[in-house]
Amino acid sequence: MKKKAFITGIAGQDGSYLAELLLEKDYDVYGMVRRNSTPENQWSRLDHVNPLITVEYGDLTDVGSLERMLRTIQPDEIYNIAAQSHVRISMDIPQYTVQANALGIVNILEAYRNNCPNARFYQASSSEMFGRSVDEDGYQRETTPMHPTSPYGCTKVFGFNMVQHYRFAYNLFAVNGILFNHESPRRGTNFVTNKVVKSAIEIKMGLREKLPLGNLEAYRDWGHSKDYVRAMHMIINHTEPDDFVCATGVTNSVGDMCKYVFSKLDMDYKDYVTQDPRYMRAEELKYLRGDSTKLRTTFGWEPEYTFETLMDEMIEHWMGIYREDY
Repeated sequence: MKKKAFITGIAGQDGSYLAELLLEKDYDVYGMVRRNSTPENQWSRLDHVNPLITVEYGDLTDVGSLERMLRTIQPDEIYNIAAQSHVRISMDIPQYTVQANALGIVNILEAYRNNCPNARFYQASSSEMFGRSVDEDGYQRETTPMHPTSPYGCTKVFGFNMVQHYRFAYNLFAVNGILFNHESPRRGTNFVTNKVVKSAIEIKMGLREKLPLGNLEAYRDWGHSKDYVRAMHMIINHTEPDDFVCATGVTNSVGDMCKYVFSKLDMDYKDYVTQDPRYMRAEELKYLRGDSTKLRTTFGWEPEYTFETLMDEMIEHWMGIYREDY
């Protein structure tokens, strides 16, 4: 009998790649999406797999929809990937971020406990939970203290702890994947990676003149979403419930990214990139670099993409779109 997987946030970057991976592994895939006034944008990442999956409308803040779907589907695996996931925007809408990410995790954990307690549960935790904490060797790992610097990071710490609580209090197979930044052509264009790539190509084509950004000295550990959803599946299928960091271990600054992308298009980013106070964070998180030794030694996981091949894929994606349009 096929395994059944339920994915919240299935229409997002990670959800769509995870759906593809699980279909390749012969799962029956179910997903939940929030209603959106522009459904053509919401469903675009799923167009190629839409006939093969079952998707219903729901929301992490709506307990009724979660209870109904889990009771009806009876999944073997639950992947909670849905969230208000933009760190900078979480500072503008902290109340909603808490409702979606913190109250939302309680809602789905309760629906899981009450309707399909024999299932396995994966929570998308985040490197933003570490905040200002860095170990002496310059890395963050499972044992690094958590001191988040944004409402988003705070909600993710809450979710991480709630998953552990439900694991131990109710003997549930509930796990956390602490994922560092991961990108792809499917990333939203209000996230810095796709924003830089798309804007650089627009500048190259004469469609815009400048690219305003925030802190160019923010360092991040960037990987590809495809590599990270492979890790999600490994973590949820471990012999026992546990928590794992997923990261490349390589860090680059936003300025490094701009330099690489613009140079690929035969431009100097310094001629076009400006710093805009609107994109600065109230409390800037300057450095993230993950140590995924535990994940690698337990499962043999290794990233297939480097920072450079990730950026190259995103450049090629947007170049293809603009070639078609112009």
